[in-house]
Amino acid sequence: MTRTPRLSGWVGAAVAVLLCWPAVGAMAGGSVMTPTITGRVAETPFAGRSQAIGSAANGCLAGAEALPPSGPGWETLRLERNRFWGHPETIAFLRDMAARIERPGRILIGDIAQPRGGHMTSGHGSHQTGLDADILFRLADRDLTDAERADPVMDGVVNDDGSLIPELWGAPQVALLKTFAADPRVERIFVNPTIKRALCDSVAGDRSWLRVIRPWWGHQEHFHVRLHCPDGDGACIPGATLPPGDGCGEELTSWITTGDWKGRPRPPLPQQHNHRPEMPAACRSILSAY
Repeated sequence: MTRTPRLSGWVGAAVAVLLCWPAVGAMAGGSVMTPTITGRVAETPFAGRSQAIGSAANGCLAGAEALPPSGPGWETLRLERNRFWGHPETIAFLRDMAARIERPGRILIGDIAQPRGGHMTSGHGSHQTGLDADILFRLADRDLTDAERADPVMDGVVNDDGSLIPELWGAPQVALLKTFAADPRVERIFVNPTIKRALCDSVAGDRSWLRVIRPWWGHQEHFHVRLHCPDGDGACIPGATLPPGDGCGEELTSWITTGDWKGRPRPPLPQQHNHRPEMPAACRSILSAY
């Protein structure tokens, strides 16, 4: 079966590669922020008008806003990473989504972006413009302790054979995905291919929201939501238009039949490094300003 459909919806092969593999130089535990081009770590946002610049896999962020550790309907995880920053429209979106969750449920929000976006030293090839956010499939029913926030339970919902774990997957998870996917601000949502397959097999009635649910490696314990470029952010590069339909056809089948849902290939480190493109000029200025 041809592999071409697998890359539909991406801006070029370089973007696909960067999304597949974490950034070079992964660090274990603790604060894992990206050094700027001057070698220093940007711990604070870049002042000025809010802008998402470049693409999700090669960009940066100006005028970022922080998501508080907790609020009505949400809990923010792993604060020590300093990845709770986003474009103001992303922060407003997450607040809106949290307000729609039936109490006592609370969404658990993982990485959004660093204070100025840009490349991360571990975990992601994207999340660079402040328009991406990771949301756990499980919901919390109370305030998190400091220990729970710093080291959250990250149980995946997929068995080794590709079936979903009944104790961890059900109507609340489907409703959560639909709530996010049906919002017009969402460009696409990444989930494990087996989760997409389960949705394709079970969702009845309105299936229009399935179109933005896209299969991708990993994503067994969380889903990755990406917003459209904000109006007026002319330097923001959107993803390619999604193909028509619900995404339950050949593209999804290729992930399942090949077993690629189980894990992503990893190239040698030099090859990873060679695939990193030149950053937008505006990002070089933002990441080096103090």
